Amino acid sequence: MSVSRFQLVRLLAAVAMVAGSTLYAIAQQPPTPTRVRGTIEAVDGDVLAVKSRGGEDVRLHMTGDVNIVGISKISLSDVKVGSFIGTTTVPGPDGSQNAVEVHVFPEAMRGTGEGSRPYDLRPNSTMTNATVAESVVGNDGHTLMIKYKGGEKKVVVSPETPVVTYVPAGKSDLKPGAKVIAFMKKLPDGSFETSRVSVGRDGLTPPM
Repeated sequence: MSVSRFQLVRLLAAVAMVAGSTLYAIAQQPPTPTRVRGTIEAVDGDVLAVKSRGGEDVRLHMTGDVNIVGISKISLSDVKVGSFIGTTTVPGPDGSQNAVEVHVFPEAMRGTGEGSRPYDLRPNSTMTNATVAESVVGNDGHTLMIKYKGGEKKVVVSPETPVVTYVPAGKSDLKPGAKVIAFMKKLPDGSFETSRVSVGRDGLTPPM
């Protein structure tokens, strides 16, 4: 092997080692949160100061087209066959899925995020957006069979499970003390912006 070729091989090996270590370092970094749940502490123009449920202080710049929706409590009896819902579930001991919360989408939001995916509300939790195909009332709550493109799931909803729906809201609802869930994006300068905020109405803490 010529000297120049040997040097090239060494250079490529070094580059590969650096790339590998960089990828390993990136893999070890905790993922940037995509939402913050907490309480509004202050509103300064388009900036929300939020105290997260974990105690962190988060400042969020609201985009010019920020979408603000209200979250309002409803009854479990409002969940009907044909309703399009979202529900956070955790595995039950018998293999069923126990609902941590249920939110009913207005008809205009039917189809939003349809499907099932891992969620960050609780360990091993899943978020599923689907249509209620069957509802069975029992002594300990409802059992819902929900169906979405490519799958279905049986969900057990206890009488204590929070059930909510979306209602119109605006910036006037973003006040100190209000409970919110804000989707956030980290900008290159390290700050955060939000384009969607869900705010609890009448003191409600959004359960999702």
